[in-house]
Amino acid sequence: MEIIFLGSGGGRVNLVKQIRGTGGFRISSDSAKIHVDPGPGALLASIKTKQDPAKLDAIVISHGHVDHFSDAMVLMEGMSGFGSNKRGILIGSKQAIEGTDKGDRAVHLYYQNRVAEVYAAAPGDRKTFQTAKGSFEMEFIGMIHDEKTAVGFKLEMDGKMIGYITDTEYKESFGEAFSGCDLLIVNCLKPSGDKYHGHLTTGDTIKILKGAKPKQCVITHLGMKMIGIGEKEAKKIEKESGVKTIAAEDGMKLVV
Repeated sequence: MEIIFLGSGGGRVNLVKQIRGTGGFRISSDSAKIHVDPGPGALLASIKTKQDPAKLDAIVISHGHVDHFSDAMVLMEGMSGFGSNKRGILIGSKQAIEGTDKGDRAVHLYYQNRVAEVYAAAPGDRKTFQTAKGSFEMEFIGMIHDEKTAVGFKLEMDGKMIGYITDTEYKESFGEAFSGCDLLIVNCLKPSGDKYHGHLTTGDTIKILKGAKPKQCVITHLGMKMIGIGEKEAKKIEKESGVKTIAAEDGMKLVV
C-alpha cells in the first residue's frame, strides 16, 4: 500500500499563500485508489505526481471546509470517466454530503449524481465498500471541530489499517479509538503552546500516540509555524510518544 501526500500544509494563511500544498493525500492499494480531503491544488498535484484522477475508486471528505473539499468535484469528473460513467464512491461527513439547514453542502447534487455510490458518514458507522478490484472497510470516528459532523476514520484494506485524524480538538478517547493502526495520519496544525480552537498541537498528538500506539505516524496539515519546524516537531513527538513519526512534505510517498 502506498500513500502520497498531495499537500502537507494547513491553516488559513497557508491556504491562500500555498507555501505548502493543500491537496490532501491519496491511498493506493490493489483493492482501491482513494483520495482523501482534496483541497485546493489536489488536481494539479495529482497530475504532477502522475496520480491519474480517472483511476480513482473513491473520494473521502472529512468535513465541509474548503481546504478539504474544493477539488472534489473536478476529481469526480475524472473518477466517473469525465462524467460518462456512473462510477466511483463519494464518502463524506453529513454536512459535506447532505448540507446544512441553510442548504450549504460541499458537493453539489449534480456531481453526486455522477458517481455510483454516495455515503454520508456518521460517527460510529462501520461500512464495507466494494470496488471493481476488491473492497475496503471504514470505521468513522467523530471529531470536535467547527464543522460539527466532521469525521476521522480507520481504513482497513489489503491487510493494512490506516487511521486519519482530521481537524479536531483533542479528545481523550482518541487513543483507544485509533488503536491498531499500521499508520496514523494526524492533522497537527500547531506546535505545543500555540493552541488554536478546533485543531491539534504537537502536545495533543503526543498524548494521542501514547494511547493509540500505531506502528508509525505522519503529521500533516502543518500551519505556518509548523512548516519550518515540522521535522523537529516530529522528532519531539517520536521521542516523547515512542512512535516513529514523520513530518509530511508535498509529494512525499510512503509505503505501508
